[in-house]
Amino acid sequence: MITLSDRINRLTESETLAMARKSRELKALGHDVINLSLGEPDFFTPDRIKQVAKEAIDQNYSFYTPVNGYLDLRQEICNKLKRDNGLDYCPEHIVVSTGGKQAIANTVMCLVNPGDEVIIPTPYWVSYKQIVNMADGKEVYLDAGIENNFKITPAQLEEAITSNTRLFMFSSPCNPTGSVYSREELKALADVFIRNPHVYILSDEIYEHINFSGKHESIAQFEEIKDRVILVNGVSKGFAMTGWRVGYLAADIEIAKACSKLQGQFTSGTCSIAQRAALEAMLMDPLETKPMLEKFRQRRDLVLGLLEEIPGIQTNKPHGAFYLFPDVSYYFGKSDGETTVKNAPDLCMYILKKVHVALVPGDAFGSPKCIRFSYATSQDLLVEAVDRMKKALEALK
Repeated sequence: MITLSDRINRLTESETLAMARKSRELKALGHDVINLSLGEPDFFTPDRIKQVAKEAIDQNYSFYTPVNGYLDLRQEICNKLKRDNGLDYCPEHIVVSTGGKQAIANTVMCLVNPGDEVIIPTPYWVSYKQIVNMADGKEVYLDAGIENNFKITPAQLEEAITSNTRLFMFSSPCNPTGSVYSREELKALADVFIRNPHVYILSDEIYEHINFSGKHESIAQFEEIKDRVILVNGVSKGFAMTGWRVGYLAADIEIAKACSKLQGQFTSGTCSIAQRAALEAMLMDPLETKPMLEKFRQRRDLVLGLLEEIPGIQTNKPHGAFYLFPDVSYYFGKSDGETTVKNAPDLCMYILKKVHVALVPGDAFGSPKCIRFSYATSQDLLVEAVDRMKKALEALK
């Protein structure tokens, strides 16, 4: 009998990846599945980025890379942070990683000791909880309901902080809700952190370029707390480069060194060709991503309008990312005569089996009344998906 570690036994499979796997299984059986479970742009990587990657192969970028990333890439990340965000960093503050997820894991592993409290607003991205779990930290959840556009208040934050609080982690624009914190809202949270100098802040900004509300705002802009902010970003969402697996963090030099030290014992440096491609993405004017942003805006508005035609679905209007996170608790306890829907996982499985549309239950994000609906696919498929959902939900009485 194989005996696995307690650490891996505590870990659960990512719900988003689990639904994607179930979708593939149904497709393999010949079913026409519309997969709205993954957070992945349906656009191709820009040609100029692909061309640089091809040139990098011919230029023999085929050797091990520095653990924290090529120096010229780290410099261009600093230039991007100054150009786009008004933030001053040096290459020594930057660690390039194999995706933003690794940057988050590096940070948590380097800062959190067993029993340390980590404050996480709910809804949260699925991996936050599991990464804190692996570090033996203690998650403290702050409920941000749909009535508040899924954003916490400074009063909630102040009340949750204790002497054992080590880290606060959040995303803006948010996965799974699409909520975006304004400068004023971030300043109000920053004021709480100023009064609590023992708390670090992990700011996940991977959806920076998919922001319908105007200029992206980072909590790292407030100098009083900047040395305690770990800013995480990457190229996957804004530049349609999910498969390239390049993320990065910007942090105090001591934190950056610690994350590089940890990464050196796990994966070492990120893929050389992917780093050359990421450098080209850093050089791109953010306006070059605007056509993709406008497509996402059109899709958001389309799906919001379509969902209004389905009784019992409550939505807010997200201002970023490419998700809707509707409250579907109206359907809990209902049945089509064969299947009784008790909760969001039941509802997602019912919709997947009945009409072959893959969604993710909100339980995975800490909000059991909701489901996550990704609109990162074509308008035709979105219309078809909502039409199928409507028919499936109409059968529940």
